[in-house]
Amino acid sequence: MIKDNVKRVLDNITETAIKVNRNPEDITLVAVTKTVTAKEAQEVMSAGVKTLGENRVQSLLDKYQVLKDEPEWHLIGHLQTNKVKYIADKVSLIHSVDSLKLAEEISRKFGENQRCANILLQVNVSGEESKFGVTPDECLKLAESISLLENVKVKGLMTMAPLFATPDECRKYFYELNKLSQRLREEKLPNIDMKHLSMGMSGDYKEAIMEGATLVRVGSALFN
Repeated sequence: MIKDNVKRVLDNITETAIKVNRNPEDITLVAVTKTVTAKEAQEVMSAGVKTLGENRVQSLLDKYQVLKDEPEWHLIGHLQTNKVKYIADKVSLIHSVDSLKLAEEISRKFGENQRCANILLQVNVSGEESKFGVTPDECLKLAESISLLENVKVKGLMTMAPLFATPDECRKYFYELNKLSQRLREEKLPNIDMKHLSMGMSGDYKEAIMEGATLVRVGSALFN
């Protein structure tokens, strides 16, 4: 039952946060709905999850036709510049910005909708070639460039741990992202607010919370 799965994950979030002296209310569960129907997404919302994360623009648009603005929509997967226009009036946070070109298009399209985009910079902490994201060394330069854009606010960082890493092995990558976030915070750049760390998925969200995650992206643990 989805309801039972949601309770289990939320309980784990609370227990893990308390274990490391964090406030559970500072952590948001993002239900990853890329492989489920709008009806199943509605079930997870009925169980208390208010934020849905979609990997693909088309999948988000399909569910948006049914669910409208009832959930808070996050785009968590790779975003192509030519798809930004379709979500500029719908999403509240984009997790996956990894180039100035993409950020410029986001600023342009959100500006046309008289909105300011909240984004996260995607960082490839592990260095895996198969993953999107800038390197930690490139991140500061990208943040400096994006900070000058009119309709974009950087709200934090996002990363994905290596596919076959154990939960304990993932912790070092989450730790590195947190450290990079602190470094960016010290730069005090305009329009840069290191409020969020988006890291941790179904297999390692507890370890991510231990290292400072504020957004955990959970799919299979909720719907399987």
